Amino acid sequence: MQLSVIVPTFNEGPNVAELVRRTAQALVGREVEVIFVDDSTDDTPDIIRAVAATATIPVRLIHRDDPVGGLGGAVVEGIRAAASEYCVVMDGDLQHPPEVIADLLARVEEGDADVVVASRYIAGGTSDGLANAVRTTVSRASTLLTKAMFPKKLHNCSDPMTGFFLIDRRALEVDELRPRGFKILLEILARKQMRVAEVPFSFAPRFAGESKASFSQGMRFLTQLTMLRFGRMSAFAIVGGLGAVANLVIMWALTAVGVQYIVAAIVASVITIVANFLALEYLVFADMRQESGLMRHRFIKSFTFNGVEAIVRIPVIWLLVNQAHIQSVVAAALTLIAAFVVRFVFHALVVYAPTKSRVGKAVRAIEPLEDELTA
Repeated sequence: MQLSVIVPTFNEGPNVAELVRRTAQALVGREVEVIFVDDSTDDTPDIIRAVAATATIPVRLIHRDDPVGGLGGAVVEGIRAAASEYCVVMDGDLQHPPEVIADLLARVEEGDADVVVASRYIAGGTSDGLANAVRTTVSRASTLLTKAMFPKKLHNCSDPMTGFFLIDRRALEVDELRPRGFKILLEILARKQMRVAEVPFSFAPRFAGESKASFSQGMRFLTQLTMLRFGRMSAFAIVGGLGAVANLVIMWALTAVGVQYIVAAIVASVITIVANFLALEYLVFADMRQESGLMRHRFIKSFTFNGVEAIVRIPVIWLLVNQAHIQSVVAAALTLIAAFVVRFVFHALVVYAPTKSRVGKAVRAIEPLEDELTA
């Protein structure tokens, strides 16, 4: 097998037949397979099976009932299953023209690149298929931000945000990847210095279906970027910082309308504890959820710890206000900063500890009590 084409899909049924047809046509004379790694909730798997039965090239389906790692996780699973050392990754909506695959393969066969990127931002490439000026601006800004965060590793890559590229699997350390979103190329290039080459392509309009881009995907990208550059603790700090700001804003708003500051601090703490847990769950520790037990157990651990921390912190606020004569919001800010490191350590080693680890086993001993508390 000369090439494995990996296509992560989520409800992309109407595009499957055309993608396979154009891929086969573009690579006549090549030994190529198409691997769909599918997380769909509709009839896309059935459509893939029907197309595979009549296709002129091998078509395989990996359907994930319990998707891990989002689109990036699907790509990693496809790379592991590939029959060829050369793997092309592309979207299933035909915004990545299959005709460009031949250019990617020809370029990597020159032997001086580990990754060949299909770029919208070099001579001959365009991003006309982006839905509107806002999407175009966001894409450009994200690319500039990413390259600024990794100036050395991305200096020879004009489009690190693309989802269309070819990689030589022999240059890739798959087990070191921690996919947590849809920018898998960024994950690959940021973890290891790679030899990168580029070919131009024109980003096409969608063939069918709807875009999966959303605000939550944008937040996942920012979290991924932060964790790649600075590590998990920094991502935790950003979530904690936003939570702290929200805590202070809520407390200020409540005191402004006459709520006593201790009551305001309690209300603000409860709201931000819940919001922070959701942010940690789906952004910072998303890659650790599967191995760390049930979500309700994690929530109880997190809420209990933060509740105890708030119970300790609020009397400290009182002492700072009444004994040290510090303004109440400033006092709250000081206590939030002081609690940050302890909170991170607890969540990393207890809340999201793998259930098979020693810490996880110790924590599981109290889970029957948590079940009673939940009831």
